[in-house]
Amino acid sequence: MFNLIAFFRNFSRREEGQTLSEYALILVLIAVVAIIAVTLLGNQITAVLNQIANAL
Repeated sequence: MFNLIAFFRNFSRREEGQTLSEYALILVLIAVVAIIAVTLLGNQITAVLNQIANAL
């Protein structure tokens, strides 16, 4: 009986699943920010890259 109680007590303290979901949320947030940045700054980024290519 005590082993079963100890198992459930240790199971409730585990944080692996929570950590994985937190990393997934951070990854999604970074992806959304990157997509928004590229969408808003796409023409300016293209112009800068073209200038660099021409300079080379």
